[in-house]
Amino acid sequence: MYDLVLLFATGLFAGALNAAAGGGSFLTLPALVYAGVPSLEANASSTVALFPGSLASAWAFRKEIRSFERVPVKAMVLLTLLGGCTGGLLLLYTPSYSFDALVPWLLFAGTVAFAFGRQAGDFFRSRFTISAGAILSVQFLLGIYGGYFGGAVGIMMMACWSLFGLSDIKVINANKTLLVGVANSIAVLLFVLAGKVWWKETCLMMAGTILGGYFCARYVRLINPRYLRIGINIFNFLITTAFFIRAYR
Repeated sequence: MYDLVLLFATGLFAGALNAAAGGGSFLTLPALVYAGVPSLEANASSTVALFPGSLASAWAFRKEIRSFERVPVKAMVLLTLLGGCTGGLLLLYTPSYSFDALVPWLLFAGTVAFAFGRQAGDFFRSRFTISAGAILSVQFLLGIYGGYFGGAVGIMMMACWSLFGLSDIKVINANKTLLVGVANSIAVLLFVLAGKVWWKETCLMMAGTILGGYFCARYVRLINPRYLRIGINIFNFLITTAFFIRAYR
């Protein structure tokens, strides 16, 4: 009974985190492992459990979802979908321990990019032309990461977009929610077909992610963008620190 309550509560908070900033899988993966799910299956089950919550948040954010300047949202959706499929296949056919060692460093780079992306973006744009093709290429790689592991992929998306000068935080947050769900969609199908999902634990956690994802998204829309950015920066640094501790303890 304690494990069941823990999984539902973790799903609730994880769905809320994904709606606000991303990083919900950092809560769901350890909770599933603690409940007795093997690590690879826990990774797959975590992705499945968070997927409906992402859709619920995307629906709540639907009025804010729109194309960035020079970058059509349909193109980003397509490349994220292809990347998510690639990442899901990589997870099923390659060991994950070597990639896990890179996750804290990838998060660190993404966190720094989000915190200082606006200044760095001004610097790079004054010296180089950042094309729509570059943004779309990075989005494809983020889709691979999202389908393979997905830990804080939403944070990494927001960080990269900020670095490229996409600064409307409400549009960034709404598009992030949609594209995280897109990245996970094909991966979810692959994990289900491969029999990697522990359904009892996953369904219980999934119920929490849907509730947390939808209701948190509705309230995030009301937050001042400046305060939202500050809060996301704080959360980014905290979750990056937690990933380093987890990887090197």
